[in-house]
Amino acid sequence: MLCCTAMMDLGSELGVPPYVFYPSGANFLGFMLELQALHDEGKLGDLAELKDTESEMAIPSLEKPLPCKFLPSVVVEKEWLPLLIDNTRRLREARGIVVNTFLELETYALGSVSVAGNPPVYPVGPLLNLNSARPEEEEEEEYKEVMEWLDGQPAGSVVFLCFGSMGSFAKEQATEIAAALERAGHRFLWSLRRPSEMGITGVPGEYENFDDVLPGGFLDRTSGVGKVIGWAPQMAVLGHQSVGGFVSHCGWNSMLESVWFGVPIGAWPMYAEQQLNAFQFVEDLGFAEEIRMDYRWDYRWDGGMMVTAEEIEGGIRRLMAAENDEGRKRKTVKEVSEMSKKALTEGGSSCSSLSRFIQDVIDNIS
Repeated sequence: MLCCTAMMDLGSELGVPPYVFYPSGANFLGFMLELQALHDEGKLGDLAELKDTESEMAIPSLEKPLPCKFLPSVVVEKEWLPLLIDNTRRLREARGIVVNTFLELETYALGSVSVAGNPPVYPVGPLLNLNSARPEEEEEEEYKEVMEWLDGQPAGSVVFLCFGSMGSFAKEQATEIAAALERAGHRFLWSLRRPSEMGITGVPGEYENFDDVLPGGFLDRTSGVGKVIGWAPQMAVLGHQSVGGFVSHCGWNSMLESVWFGVPIGAWPMYAEQQLNAFQFVEDLGFAEEIRMDYRWDYRWDGGMMVTAEEIEGGIRRLMAAENDEGRKRKTVKEVSEMSKKALTEGGSSCSSLSRFIQDVIDNIS
C-alpha cells in the first residue's frame, strides 16, 4: 500500500520483490513523482504560498497546466508534504506499481508515468466493491426507503449529493445548498451529515432533526421533488436509473464509481488529493462540471470556506443539462462507462495488465 513503503525493507530481507499498490489514480501518482523530483533538485517552492497565487504548474500527468489554486490539500499542508515526498521517493525503489485505474480513462497520465527511470506501472482497475451496493443489516430500513423513493422518479432526473464517509456540512453551508437546490428545481437526493467536533479527522455523525439545520419550510416545500437523508448507499444510488448527476467530493473511489455507472460528476473537492482529481475530470477529461474546485476544508469543525448558493445552483444546472455541450458530455461518460467494464474482461486492458504484473512477479521471484 502507498503508506506502507517502509515494509519494502522487510520484503527485501526476506527475498520478496517489492511491489506497491497505489489506490489513487495515475494522475496523482505522476503529480507526486514530479513534486518529489522537484523537491530533491531544490526547485520546489512553498506550495502553501503558491495556492493563493495566480501561478500555474506544468504537471507531466496533466495535459493542461494546473492553476496553483487547485493544488491538492494534502500537499499544501506542511505536516503532510514531507511524508508524501518520502513515500514517493521509496516508490521508485519498487519493482512495479499497481494502480487502481484503467488505460482508457487515464491514457495520458499513464503514458507520463510509464517512462524510463520509473518502475513499471500496472493499471488494473477499476477496483470497486460492487457488493457494497447492498446494505448492512442495521442499514436495511434506510436502504429500502431510499431505493423506493428513487423507484418513483423519472429516469435521469435526480441529482445525488453525497460527499464520502468524511464529508459533512454545518448549518451555514447547508443553508446555501438548500437554497441552490430549491432554485435549480431538479429532483434531488441529498446525503447531509453533521460535522464532527474533531473536524475532518473525526467521523461525521447524523442530524437528529434536519429542520434544525435547514431553512424553515424547506423540507415541506421540496417534499414532492427531493429527499434529505443521512447515510447513503452510494453504490446502489449511482446504479439506479433515476440518477442523472452526482455532486461529489471527488474521492478517487467515488470518481471510479461514477464512471462505472456512467453518471456525470459535479466537482466539489474537499481534502486529500481531491482538488487534483476534480481538475483532471473537469478540465483534462471533460467528464465533470465544476461546483467549486478550489474549495478546501480548513480542518476546523465548521469547514471554513463557503460555497454560495449561486455557485452551487449554476453547477447543478450545467450538470443536469440535457442538451448542447453538456449533453455530449453525458454521452461521453456513458461511453467511458462501457470501457471501464470491458477493461476487466478477458483481453481487456486491465485484465492484460494484471497478467503482465503476475508474470513480472513470477520472473522476479525466480
